[in-house]
Amino acid sequence: MSKQTRTTRKTVKDIAAAKGGTPLVMLTAYDAPTAALLDAHADILLVGDSVGMVVHGLPSTVGVTMEMMILHGQAVMRGAEQAFVVVDMPFGSYETNPDQAFLNAARIMKETGCQAVKIESGAYAAGQIAHLVERGIPVMGHVGLRPQAVNIDGGFRAKGRTEDERERVIAEARAADSAGAFCIVIEGVAEDLAAEITAEVSCPTIGIGASAACDGQVLVTQDMLGLFDWTPKFVRRYADLATEISKAAAAYAEDVRARRFPGSAEIYSLRKPAG
Repeated sequence: MSKQTRTTRKTVKDIAAAKGGTPLVMLTAYDAPTAALLDAHADILLVGDSVGMVVHGLPSTVGVTMEMMILHGQAVMRGAEQAFVVVDMPFGSYETNPDQAFLNAARIMKETGCQAVKIESGAYAAGQIAHLVERGIPVMGHVGLRPQAVNIDGGFRAKGRTEDERERVIAEARAADSAGAFCIVIEGVAEDLAAEITAEVSCPTIGIGASAACDGQVLVTQDMLGLFDWTPKFVRRYADLATEISKAAAAYAEDVRARRFPGSAEIYSLRKPAG
């Protein structure tokens, strides 16, 4: 029998055990260098379908494909060593029926080596989640504001502001929890609703625009690093990399045009013969 590979990477049990404890830290990653930088600080790295907007310049996540998610998932797995890696299932890859969901989730896990997939958990999704979990695929749910439903909602807007909508979000969270989701992202809801869901479900919740009442937090890394002019209300910028990158590019351009770059330290010279 072949020797099993030992790993120090976090597991589903580690994530589940965080319920009610020290908040989980989750950030998005789409490439190997970024994943390597975030790995020591994040419990979970999410290869989010937000890659469509953040990296590829799409207007929403709806146009993201399986091939895009797999490509970026592979890159993140090359860069991360200890964080638990989750890959989003893109729009159209799981909604039809549980078998479709399983075949696409299995492909993502086989081709990337990730530890779990994430599904935006509408009312239809409990059957898909249970089907995947029963077949060995860990699933992270996602309730509240669901970016893949942007065309139905008419834009990215907070959820749970009416009584009917509030009950719908709670019902979706309960269904995802009962179906076996090991964790649920709650996006764009009021603090009291996030607290109610977190208290009711058995698995950890991770908030994004849902207050500190959740069991953890996630942000899009590029938003957190200040790479864009505009960010949602719920984002706190921890850096201003847009300004720093622009300044560096301007300094480089100035040096090139003035023939200051490359200088003697950055060029090669002919080697003198030995002896």
